[in-house]
Amino acid sequence: MEAEIISVGTELLLGQICNTNAQFLSKRLAEIGINVFYHTAVGDNPTRLLNVVRSAEQRSNIIIFTGGLGPTKDDLTKETLAAHLGKTRVEHKQAMDRIHNYFKQRGIEMTANNRKQSEIIEGSVVFPNDHGMAPGMAIEVNDIHYLLLPGPPRELHPMYDRYTIPYLQSLFQEKYTVHSKTLRFFGIGESMLEEKLIDLIDQQTNPTIALLASEAEVSVRLTAKAKDLDEANERIATLEAELQARVGDSIYGYDDDSLASVVSHLLKQKSWSLAAAESCSGGAISQSFTELPGASEVFAGGIVSYSADAKMNALGVDADLIEQYGTVSEQTARTMAIQARKLFSADIGVSVTGVAGPEPTENKAVGVVFIGVSTKQGVEVFAPRLSGSRQNIQLRAAKYALFYVYEWLNRL
Repeated sequence: MEAEIISVGTELLLGQICNTNAQFLSKRLAEIGINVFYHTAVGDNPTRLLNVVRSAEQRSNIIIFTGGLGPTKDDLTKETLAAHLGKTRVEHKQAMDRIHNYFKQRGIEMTANNRKQSEIIEGSVVFPNDHGMAPGMAIEVNDIHYLLLPGPPRELHPMYDRYTIPYLQSLFQEKYTVHSKTLRFFGIGESMLEEKLIDLIDQQTNPTIALLASEAEVSVRLTAKAKDLDEANERIATLEAELQARVGDSIYGYDDDSLASVVSHLLKQKSWSLAAAESCSGGAISQSFTELPGASEVFAGGIVSYSADAKMNALGVDADLIEQYGTVSEQTARTMAIQARKLFSADIGVSVTGVAGPEPTENKAVGVVFIGVSTKQGVEVFAPRLSGSRQNIQLRAAKYALFYVYEWLNRL
């Protein structure tokens, strides 16, 4: 089955919000074996929306709408589609009761236009809105399934998971499981990874292979279709073993893993703690750890020693060393890592100093970065050469630091 997503809302076209709903739905539809070939964003205009619907009907048998189900005049998705399909709109009692209760519990007068949110297209399968007012719905006309979902992600996501997935799965004549596993790569570019896997990509059938590049990382999603989960996992395991043999050195995690989460896991296994001394990365390492639940078990603390004075006064980097080698140097990174470990009484210290740009510093080019890793066993300094915008270099420097710590921990 082929699906198309139509996102309704002028705010999308004005760039006021990002279309995260289309991203969420595409990912989740792929997980159950439904292909999405088109995304369209259209403003709150019935004529343009109708033109988009007519185009979608020529190429897709599942059309999913997001947005335009609210109480105001510019919420026109239901009205436009109902008129196009020759259907009337009717009030859904359970939805209306929910709306009444919402206003009653809050002691607020319900305005008349809120009744509009309870309307559904006659003959629809209703998706209750457990986190909002307007219900979602699905209706089949001429072998095309039209699904209408609310725009707010906090309403759309749970509605899709609880009610929409079972509806979509009921459309399949043959019952099967679609399962995916994502491999997380670092230290290898998308083009290099593709070159090493090109024969597998060209020959893919079941499982399929999909590469996705993000900031300084690459993910490879393996997706298998099978009669049950065990068979799907077996298919994926066979292909994964081939990838491990070819590019296993660059795999650091799976599925929802991040560099910080896998480093945190390794630290917990060793009952170790980590401290960070950051300059050009501006606290990105510290943030990546403190975003994780239970970070205090492994993250002792961090310091952003951005200026030369901060490096000297807060970390105790020798002034003569800075004068001789500069703040962006192997020597400074080494001392920063050692001092971070000592300052926070941690088992491992990591440091980052470099030139994020946009201008060179100390006669060192933009992208020159030094990363130190210090333990009781010794100190090692790495010098990746990075590129991109200032923000790109800052983020990549932090990720490289985490990756070097990951490799160090795996060697111990």
